[in-house]
Amino acid sequence: MAESKLKTYLGFARRAGKLALGVNAAAACKGGVYLLVADGSASENTKKEIGKLAKRFSCPVLVTEDLETLTGKECCKLAAVREENLARAMISATEPKC
Repeated sequence: MAESKLKTYLGFARRAGKLALGVNAAAACKGGVYLLVADGSASENTKKEIGKLAKRFSCPVLVTEDLETLTGKECCKLAAVREENLARAMISATEPKC
C-alpha cells in the first residue's frame, strides 16, 4: 500500500516538474530539495554521493527497493523531490502505522 502511494506522489511531483531523476540531476538542483528517494541497490559510490547530497540539502533520504518501477525511468537510483508538501506526504505514507 505504501509503495503505491509513493508511486502516486512521485508521479505528481514529476508532472509538476518538481522531481529531478538521477544523481547528476539532483546535484544540479539549486537548493529547495526536501526529500531524496534512493534505490537500495545503488552502488557504494552512489550511496556516498547520496549522503553528500542529503547533507548539502539538509533533507531526509527515503530508501526504496525498486525506484525504476516507481519513477518509470530505467536505471534510476535517485529521485530528488523539490516540492515540500509532496515530500512530507511521501514521508508520512511510508512511516509504519501502529
